[in-house]
Amino acid sequence: MKARQWLGYEWDAIAGIAAAVVATVLDLLHVVDEHVILPIVLALMGLLFINFLRHTRSNELTAEEVQRTGHAIQRLQAALKYPDVALVGPRQIRSVSEQFARHMSGDAVWFNVCLSMYVPQPLFDALLRPAIENPMVKSIQFVLDEGQKDLWEGVVQAKIASCAGQAKVREPRWCKLAKNLSFILADSQHSGGAEALLSFWGEPFMAQSTSQDVPRYIFHVLKNSELLPHLEELERRYIHG
Repeated sequence: MKARQWLGYEWDAIAGIAAAVVATVLDLLHVVDEHVILPIVLALMGLLFINFLRHTRSNELTAEEVQRTGHAIQRLQAALKYPDVALVGPRQIRSVSEQFARHMSGDAVWFNVCLSMYVPQPLFDALLRPAIENPMVKSIQFVLDEGQKDLWEGVVQAKIASCAGQAKVREPRWCKLAKNLSFILADSQHSGGAEALLSFWGEPFMAQSTSQDVPRYIFHVLKNSELLPHLEELERRYIHG
């Protein structure tokens, strides 16, 4: 047995219990008189009381230390500023986009998105269909550049028509969008506020190929971000004039 384990025993309590047992046995055997037993009992009671006081003080010190630690953690948490924008890379972009579509609610806006990424059926089923078939989404409004009208009418519109809930997809607002900014904006069931997936046309944010443009990096704009009012203002400007 290690020396630390020996030191960890309550030797004063053990000695008191042993003395009490010895005194009881001696009294039962009538070896000692009760006048001798009484001081022993009183001494044991005093010893146990001292032991109790020592443990009480130790518990108070432990409680004070736990309280100080708790206050320190609260101060650290208050000092931490949680990020309001998260960069999403190629490995997570599909899963994040799919979860965003499944958890959105209310009126959703697709602003200046690249429709070519919805041409492959697997991408359409993963990125756009979940939003269309999400019962918590009331409406979906696309705001698109006029140059994408052929792709909408020739491919994407037919895919949308095959989805349950396709009636919530409104006729796109066709505009001349010179900006390279692209985003999806909607309320989140998780946070209870507006969130957005923000991306940009061109490298390095979008991988360009001969067949389609596919986002490579996007920004998940979280609730209370200072970017959200600017995106909402941009949406209102093009949708409501």
